[in-house]
Amino acid sequence: MADSACRGRIHSFQSLGAVDGPGLRFVIFLQGCPLRCMYCHNPDTWDPAGGTEYTVDEVVKRVLRYRTYFGEDGGVTVSGGEPLLQAEFVTELFRALKAEGIHTCLDTSGGAFAEARREVFEALLSVTDLVICDIKFTTEEDYLSHAKGSLSRILSFLSLTQALRVPLWVRHVVVPGYTDSEEEVSAMVALARRYDNLQKIELLPFRKLCVTKYEALGIPFPCADIPECGEAAIARLQTLL
Repeated sequence: MADSACRGRIHSFQSLGAVDGPGLRFVIFLQGCPLRCMYCHNPDTWDPAGGTEYTVDEVVKRVLRYRTYFGEDGGVTVSGGEPLLQAEFVTELFRALKAEGIHTCLDTSGGAFAEARREVFEALLSVTDLVICDIKFTTEEDYLSHAKGSLSRILSFLSLTQALRVPLWVRHVVVPGYTDSEEEVSAMVALARRYDNLQKIELLPFRKLCVTKYEALGIPFPCADIPECGEAAIARLQTLL
């Protein structure tokens, strides 16, 4: 039975998201992230003490208002920030949602995975219908330099999704001059295809809609001088998939 009084810190809600998993989805953006990705669009979610505290019960009541819009394919996606930082809360939330027959999707970087907490993440994945994970860079050096994290940690998390047979979508943000070469995308595809639970690979074009957030927070945007990724580049790289 889910603990409906379990609390999590939430940055915001999006009632009807169309790009956060299959169908129309209610998207929950959690607060807190251990990574500092060069192209992060949500710097306002970094602080784990930010956001607003909600109980599982309160979130489920919000979700159920939109249930009729989900259709056969939609459901709820928990994103961030980094949802693995609040794995216990997400587990209880997903248990409650699955009791209502609602599809659950975890949108994560995998960057907060820790082997010492493996049982916690196993519990979360046991009530997760789909994992979406962004493979940001393909070497430890680039991952540390441009995301302040560890590629091996992400791959360990993906191995756990495979072991538990949770369907997986992999995403990759195409940043001109950093992750837009055929070599880089081919390396990402090779990493993703290690996992036989992989269902889909998506290439996402780098955009700079987040600039105003950085300005409001008074911190520099690392990619301010990098051009946005054009559709032609995405089409060219799509052939590698």
